[in-house]
Amino acid sequence: MTTTDTTRPGIVDGHYLLITADSHGGGNHEQYREYLDPEWRDEFDAWRNRYKNPFQDLHGHRRVRNWDDEMRWDEQETDGTAAEVIFPNTVPPFFPTGAVIAGPPSPEEFPRRLAGIRAHNRWLADFVSQAPERRAGIAQIFLNDVEEAVRDVQWAKEHGLRGGVLLPGRPDDCTWVAPLVDPVYDPLWAACQDLDVTITHHGGQGSPDYGKYPGAPMLWVAETNWFSHRALTHLLVGGVFERFPGLRFVVTEQGCSWVPSTIAMLDGFWHQMRAGRVGELNAAPDLLPRAPSEYFNRNCFVGVSFPSPGEARAMRKVGLERVMWGSDYPHHEGSPPYTREALRRAFSDWEPDELAPVLSENAAAVYGFDLEVLAPIAARVGPTVDELRVPLDEVPKDSGSPAFTRP
Repeated sequence: MTTTDTTRPGIVDGHYLLITADSHGGGNHEQYREYLDPEWRDEFDAWRNRYKNPFQDLHGHRRVRNWDDEMRWDEQETDGTAAEVIFPNTVPPFFPTGAVIAGPPSPEEFPRRLAGIRAHNRWLADFVSQAPERRAGIAQIFLNDVEEAVRDVQWAKEHGLRGGVLLPGRPDDCTWVAPLVDPVYDPLWAACQDLDVTITHHGGQGSPDYGKYPGAPMLWVAETNWFSHRALTHLLVGGVFERFPGLRFVVTEQGCSWVPSTIAMLDGFWHQMRAGRVGELNAAPDLLPRAPSEYFNRNCFVGVSFPSPGEARAMRKVGLERVMWGSDYPHHEGSPPYTREALRRAFSDWEPDELAPVLSENAAAVYGFDLEVLAPIAARVGPTVDELRVPLDEVPKDSGSPAFTRP
């Protein structure tokens, strides 16, 4: 009979229970059409006939893993994973590119793009319902209209998307959407707090439009993390967690080594301002009553995808109760199908009591997984404690994951 470890719910019969706090999925255009409001289907058909998919991992057989239930579980169980938090991956109706990295819609685009994400959310609710104990789906929202965003939060809660909502980035060149520090979003934060809905911000969001210049793709890669980090900074210093102390906010697939220095910098500014001023800037009237680190340690979590040894060490500085491991399935840069090897490279010198919270227990608390329900799956597919204690001597040569190339 399978039982959970009495002292560590994330370890079952000597096996780690793995919950990836970062996986991706979505429907194809044929599926999304069925979930669109009927009045948009003719326009969608015309748009679909002109659309060319830009993503290699959404072509051919590989794209099927985004929506094929049996294939996803076969691949993830073989890789050791028992449960997943699902971010969007495919291209919803009327989107210019993948849902995670697409910029905010213009006022003219907003109605049809809103119809597109609602089609995705409906698809996701049905997809999650095939294995609700193993999946936490994250719904999409837009910031163009706060009332509509609140409706989508309520819909996600009512339809079992306990992963919460994906907070979009707001690039500085997007002048028609208010910045995240604007109190105009207070009804959205209030709805998430009152409904116990987690807010997650994924890497790749918030970058400006770099145009069609030769260096634009490399600029995006070089700077995207910086722009993605800004959501955490804006919510911390904008007083969101002071006004809404019950919020849960997660930043995912952005690493974590930047977090301690960023929080230390913000704390330093806060203490300087509390003492009087910073240079010529006197910000005392707007100063929050608590240091940014206090809000971070109360309200915030970090999803660390395919961590390297350096990122694993940084987790200790962030706080092991605040970090969650992610595989980034099914992306090329994710750790599958070599998650066991990636975990050995990053964590072979860790004690089980340190590693179990990172691999599942924190994600269970943030996203509402029942570890007892998942225990039999972990005992069947999870990597063993002894297995992950063995240092990795040679990295897989056919993996594209930074888990094996970053120090």
